[in-house]
Amino acid sequence: MSRRHPVATSERARLDPFVIATGDASPRDQRDLMERPFFSLAKSKRVAPILYQAGDVRVEVHAVAEHGMATIWDADILIWAASQIVEAETLGLRTSRFLRFTPYQLLKAIGRATGASDYILLKNALSRLQSTAILTTIRHDERWRRRQFSWVNEWEDCATRDGRSEGMELVLPDWFYRGVIDRSLILTIDPAYFRLTGGIERWLYRVARKHAGHQPTGWQFELRHLHQKSGSLVRFSDFALQIRKLVLRQSMPGYRLQIEREGRDALLRILPAAAGRPVDKAVNRIGRSHANTVGRSHAAASGDHTHGSQLSLWDRKAIPTRNSESNRESNILMPPGDVENLISGVARSLSSSRSKRGGER
Repeated sequence: MSRRHPVATSERARLDPFVIATGDASPRDQRDLMERPFFSLAKSKRVAPILYQAGDVRVEVHAVAEHGMATIWDADILIWAASQIVEAETLGLRTSRFLRFTPYQLLKAIGRATGASDYILLKNALSRLQSTAILTTIRHDERWRRRQFSWVNEWEDCATRDGRSEGMELVLPDWFYRGVIDRSLILTIDPAYFRLTGGIERWLYRVARKHAGHQPTGWQFELRHLHQKSGSLVRFSDFALQIRKLVLRQSMPGYRLQIEREGRDALLRILPAAAGRPVDKAVNRIGRSHANTVGRSHAAASGDHTHGSQLSLWDRKAIPTRNSESNRESNILMPPGDVENLISGVARSLSSSRSKRGGER
């Protein structure tokens, strides 16, 4: 008698789908992914593994040669998924690891274009997320010490015979999903994050949001410690140079960067861009042309200009009103009587000047 082997079934057959009807949700990130090196910071294919250990926390990330390691740009898909799950649960809706959505929703939400080539890039990103293997001891308990998983268990592009997409489906790993539904492990991030182009720049923003947060004194790191924490393959000297360039550019949304010295060690201090202004509110801050300090480029006292609204995912009511009373440098406040006296004085001065010119003639 022949033995029939069990046929592997898709997880989607056992999970209720979480259908995403809209792409609008405040961007949210998972704390564990923000703090440890889980992704390649390079756009070129990386096959070399990430091996990181700090205390009893160990992270290993392994890639296959065919696809390469998942990158920090691929992680935008996970940020989007986390944002949708948290938003739905806030509204009292039931969620699942099994997501059903349209590629257009996802791409628009993370600031990508929606052309044919962008759909191909999205599929490539999903392939890297699925083929990348992670081993970690993060969030272990007495029953287990290490978990192994991929960022995406499975995914499918639901298309018609003529190639027209009718949506996508993907299944997230249990480790990631549990870290999302635990609200203590989620942080809101600035939507401007999706516009950051550099791998180290994106990684450093997530580190800043995780560690510096809204603390007025910010957070401080040794550059060598940051280099190890990043998992980057670049030499330390090149890594330090890129950090110094970011300090000069001051392009980090919600934060400003400073290089300090402590003996022979170089330190990076990360400070909130505006004290008392949380970075998870609307981005409508004062632009200063990427200057290191609060400089005015020899402009008059009213030379600072605020950017227009940069958001599409935030309620306009969240944008704070202008502070016209406290900015004495760019606002002249005078009582009505004083204004009339000033005008009368100017008129008398002009009349006297004309009389003198007439006498000289």
